[in-house]
Amino acid sequence: MDNSQVLARKYRPKNFDELIGQESVAQTLSLALDSNRLSHAYLFSGLRGSGKTSTARIFAKALVCEKGISHKPCEECSSCKMANENRHIDIIEMDGASNRGIDDIKDLIEQTKYKPASSRFKIFIIDEVHMLTIQASNALLKTLEEPPPYIKFILATTDPLKLPATILSRTQHFRFKNIAQNKIVEHLRYILAQENIEYEDEALSILARSGNGSLRDTLTLLDQAIIYSKNFVDVATVTDMLGVVDPKFLDELFDAILAKDKNTIIQKTKELDEYETDMVIDELVEYLKQKLYGGDNKYSTILIDRFFRVLSDAKGLLALNADGSFVLLLTFYKMLEALKLKDIDELIKTLEDSSLQKDAISVEKPQSLAPEALQLKEQKDDFTKLKERISDRNIALGECFNKSVEFVSFSDGVLTWQSCADEECKKTLTHGFGVIRQFVQEIYGVGTKISHTPCTKTTDEPKTTKDEPQEEPKEELDSTEESYPSSCVSDMMSQTNEIDSNDILKEPFVKKALDIFEPKKVTIQSKV
Repeated sequence: MDNSQVLARKYRPKNFDELIGQESVAQTLSLALDSNRLSHAYLFSGLRGSGKTSTARIFAKALVCEKGISHKPCEECSSCKMANENRHIDIIEMDGASNRGIDDIKDLIEQTKYKPASSRFKIFIIDEVHMLTIQASNALLKTLEEPPPYIKFILATTDPLKLPATILSRTQHFRFKNIAQNKIVEHLRYILAQENIEYEDEALSILARSGNGSLRDTLTLLDQAIIYSKNFVDVATVTDMLGVVDPKFLDELFDAILAKDKNTIIQKTKELDEYETDMVIDELVEYLKQKLYGGDNKYSTILIDRFFRVLSDAKGLLALNADGSFVLLLTFYKMLEALKLKDIDELIKTLEDSSLQKDAISVEKPQSLAPEALQLKEQKDDFTKLKERISDRNIALGECFNKSVEFVSFSDGVLTWQSCADEECKKTLTHGFGVIRQFVQEIYGVGTKISHTPCTKTTDEPKTTKDEPQEEPKEELDSTEESYPSSCVSDMMSQTNEIDSNDILKEPFVKKALDIFEPKKVTIQSKV
């Protein structure tokens, strides 16, 4: 590598094709040159190191090239060579920060009265023009608005908002944007290839990120990294030089957070004591940003959002002069709590997608609604829903109810059905009557009474005669209810095919809930 020049100067662009990250500006100026539609004054604004001064020099060189005005200067004539060496007599560069007074501007105005010495234009490049005093800016206004035809002004600034509106209105304003990180990395690769220096791509990404969109700042850091790493630009030396956290360390840290490994988190937090806490938080945010761009399945959008909010809160704690190590550990523990919220979200989604999701319980019918207004079809549909609910709760009870009980009517808050149950089903229905009554009240309304009519179907089994006493249900009904034949209910748990409590605890949904909430005691109760 040529040690006589820093990289920012050695690889300064010499034409619009070499300009990095400012394609729209380069295209507009190139078209203006090729079509000879030139303004008398231009204003270039943007971040430091974004190419304002380089563009001004390229534009000035194109204006004085002896082979004619073109967006591609010949680079061979004496004017182009002198322009490249910054010694062209008709290209005058002026620093607005050190020549900011009215006397300096008066000298400039005096020079505009004389024609160019050897070129078609005399060009004034004023850098950091916002640093001029108010008096100097006002003195420049008249000349800036109506200069002689052979004069061109190119103004550059990093803060256009500080310029008077009168100057802005007299210039064509070109805004230079921050250079994209991928374009900076690509340019770094090109430079290192020209310098025959080995590197790691991840190291170049870290350098580009640290340059914050400024190519000059990034090239300055690259100069430093080449020296520090002894001509091998790798991640370890770059992170050590910049004082930033190694990406591998961040991988291990977030793996520990996702694994809820508190011991590792505490250890990693202690290792971060040697870094500035504010910088560590910025690196954590950048890490999440890369995960979001990369579409890592371990980091859902909701989880990244929650982690980012936690890190934003950490910035606020630092503003209160809180201990950096304490803030980081507290931040990581809050991320662990955010993981619980993530698990709950997944649990809810699992519930919605699983077979455990049942139809929503019907809204109770208002008691003020007259039963006569209900149509027969609606009443039968409700009875079908009742059968489904009972079967869903208990298979054996549902089978007996479906085959033995038929809807008769529903009127004045009384549900009437006909039961033709055999002896075995009578026992099942008697034991399950509590479940049946609950569902009746859920579907038909609280306070609904149950009535039955004798069976009118003929079967092969001998019927009960009037002289034979009927078995009364063990459960006492309401005074307005007729006693139901021994076909109604007790509890689903008495059935041999009911779900065992241990089986319930083995359900994936229940196991996930136990893992999240870590209860000390689990009690399983019947709904009825």
